[in-house]
Amino acid sequence: MRKHVVAGNWKMNNDIPQTEALIQDLKRHAKTSEVEVMIAPSATNLWHASELLKGSDIEVIAQNMHFAENGAFTGEISASMLKSVGVKTVILGHSERRAYYNETDKSLSKKVNSALDNGMTIVFCFGEELQDRKADMHQSVVKDQIQSALFHLDASAFKNIILAYEPVWAIGTGETASPDQAQEMHHFIRNTLVNQYNQSVADDVSILYGGSVKPSNAKEIFSKQDVDGGLIGGAALNAEDFFAIVNAISSASNFPLEFNAIS
Repeated sequence: MRKHVVAGNWKMNNDIPQTEALIQDLKRHAKTSEVEVMIAPSATNLWHASELLKGSDIEVIAQNMHFAENGAFTGEISASMLKSVGVKTVILGHSERRAYYNETDKSLSKKVNSALDNGMTIVFCFGEELQDRKADMHQSVVKDQIQSALFHLDASAFKNIILAYEPVWAIGTGETASPDQAQEMHHFIRNTLVNQYNQSVADDVSILYGGSVKPSNAKEIFSKQDVDGGLIGGAALNAEDFFAIVNAISSASNFPLEFNAIS
């Protein structure tokens, strides 16, 4: 059965003192939902954050990684380097990486392969821009992104992949896809997996929504049948807001009673 996940992407925010302060705030909040909680600090703070959260059920994850194991790639970080500081999950394909650093489905496919070869879990991001949606091409754009980066994989690989749908026009803009728009796309994504693999793979893959999720709209978004949690940006930088989003899942109508919490 697929898991409910809420992951906070801190992006390029928070130095060491700010990271310490936010983590201490996070640890003071109680989790009432049976949901996997992740935070993605900047690369310089991954080890320290992992140390601060030892014994906690909040997982520290990375925002990015390189496809190579080592070599002349100045400024980059490999999967084995992440694992050496206790990080086992990485975000790949975020819209900002695609837009500002020219990441393509082809280059992301190589990163996916490297992460899986190193036994890591992937939060794989994709989504359409505003012009794609206005042209009614949003489904074809999303299908192409998933197909180009992931569909070379065996079905078994999806046990280590979490999908994150990000409508680019709703990231950092204050705009949000309506709950019905989110459900429509998440349902389409799941059917795309059925068609490529099988119903079992589609049913077991968690699909997160990422696009200006806030405490005020989280419950309604998470109540949709195919929305399994969120990839949270700005609201993840405030512990109270972040945990309000985390705990919104407990009252969402699609929350499965048989879901097993992480220890």
